[in-house]
Amino acid sequence: MLAGVIGSATREVYDVMRAASATHRRLRDHVVAIAFATVGVDVICTLLAFLLERNAPQSDVKTIGSAAFWASTQLLTVSSQLKNPITAGGRVLDIFMEIWAITVIATLAGALGSFMQKRGQEREQER
Repeated sequence: MLAGVIGSATREVYDVMRAASATHRRLRDHVVAIAFATVGVDVICTLLAFLLERNAPQSDVKTIGSAAFWASTQLLTVSSQLKNPITAGGRVLDIFMEIWAITVIATLAGALGSFMQKRGQEREQER
């Protein structure tokens, strides 16, 4: 049974990657758009964090590398090993990134839920 579930899931992932149907293409397009937008947000937030925090006396963000680490961990985990931003601009940026991360997860969950519901309907019609 488990092998059947894994095999079915593997086929669906492959079908999404190659856009086997309109439903698969829609999910692939959503995931790709979200991924590219998030990479763009990460790059912009890295630069902003560096510019806003580098001269703050107690900030951990002193280099572009530490800014990239901070921004990426904020987007991926909604937390970081580095201290919270010191400057007002850095704090606003932090809040924006947390909202972005939560929105991305909610959007992906909705897209996956819609995909599974639509694929269930398609499979019923195929029978």
